[in-house]
Amino acid sequence: MVQNKIEFTEKRVSLFTETIRKELAPYNSDFKVPVLKDGDLLVWDSLSILEYISEQYLRSNGWPYDSEARAIARSVSAEMHSSFTNVRNELPMNCRKKFKDIPLSSGAEREIERITTLWRSCREQFGDAGEWLFGKYSIADAMFAPVALRFEGYSIPLGNVEGAYVQSVLKQPGIIEWIEAGKAEKEIIEEDEIKI
Repeated sequence: MVQNKIEFTEKRVSLFTETIRKELAPYNSDFKVPVLKDGDLLVWDSLSILEYISEQYLRSNGWPYDSEARAIARSVSAEMHSSFTNVRNELPMNCRKKFKDIPLSSGAEREIERITTLWRSCREQFGDAGEWLFGKYSIADAMFAPVALRFEGYSIPLGNVEGAYVQSVLKQPGIIEWIEAGKAEKEIIEEDEIKI
């Protein structure tokens, strides 16, 4: 929404607190975030939120126009949505610190290789028209933004193509704003803190 200059009001909730269940109960999300409230409509799944925004506010331009690119963009977005649990668990989101030489499981290393392979493939096949996975910014880029932040924050070694892609993500005004907001948060989620 920030990327496409769609106005919205953000409601911040503190995770893993005594009040979280009460705060999220009205949103039918099984106490998960994000949730989009548009009028009376509640959409509580990140990929569904992105598709709804594309349909309602972007004339369905959230996906690439080309049918082959669109099919691959949907595939990589769905894979991001349902996979990479080792990366999520071993590299928890943390915008406040920079890490180096974090030991990773073979599962996480395999997932990192899969992600970077996807990025290279998308850029090589469909990226001629711009700096994003499919040239123009798409839902796929929104889905992979948290991974790009993790790769930067945990100093994951990257090749030229995927390193340039991470830098494209990092220079977005919305991402810069998101990182600064994360750094300003006072709460610490202990189970997501890496101790080295």
